Amino acid sequence: MSSVKLAIIYYSSTGTNYKLAQWAEQGAKETGAEVKVLKVPELAPKEAIESNQAWKSHLEETKAVPEVKLDDLEWADAIIFSVPTRFGNVPAQMKQFLDTTGGLWFNGKLVNKVVSAMSSANNLHGGQEQTILSLYTTMYHWGAIVAAPGYADPVTFAAGGNPYGTSVTVDSDGNMKEDVEEAVKFQAKRTISIAEKLK
Repeated sequence: MSSVKLAIIYYSSTGTNYKLAQWAEQGAKETGAEVKVLKVPELAPKEAIESNQAWKSHLEETKAVPEVKLDDLEWADAIIFSVPTRFGNVPAQMKQFLDTTGGLWFNGKLVNKVVSAMSSANNLHGGQEQTILSLYTTMYHWGAIVAAPGYADPVTFAAGGNPYGTSVTVDSDGNMKEDVEEAVKFQAKRTISIAEKLK
C-alpha cells in the first residue's frame, strides 16, 4: 500500500502553532507518511505586524514555508490543522482559507479525508477546546472523518488532557506551559493510522 499523504496546515503569528506543526510532521514521518507542512496566507495589515516584534520575526523566519493551495487538500489523505484561538474560534486567516474550499466540497473532493486539529491560547480557559470544535464543524460539512486523540494514550493527560486535539497554553513570552510534544506526535500517528485503514 502506498504511504499516507498528510497535509499539516497551520496559522501562527508568533510561532507556537508552527512548532506544533513541526512536531506533528516529525510524528507522521516516523510512520512513513508523506508530509507537507503548509501555512495559510497572512491577512493582517502590515502595521499590526510591524508593531509586534515577535510576529514580525516569525513571519520572516517562516517565509520559505509554502502557502497552502486547494490542490494540497485534494492531494492529501489526511489533514492536521494547527491554529491559535481567536475568541473561541479559528483565526480569520484560517477561516478565509476554509471559505475557499466550496468548490472542492461541492464536488465531493473532501469526503472521507481524515482530519485532526490542535490549538493554543494565552490562558488555560482561553477557548482552546472550542477552537478545535469550531474547526471540526467545518470538517463535518466536508464529510471528513475526525480523528480526535481522545484518551487513547496517556500522553494526552500529560499534555493537559484535551481529548478533542492537543492544545497548549502559552505565556506572554511565548513559552509553552504544558509539555505537549509527545501528545502532538501521538495525535499525528493516530491520524495516519486511521487514514491507513481507510486507504
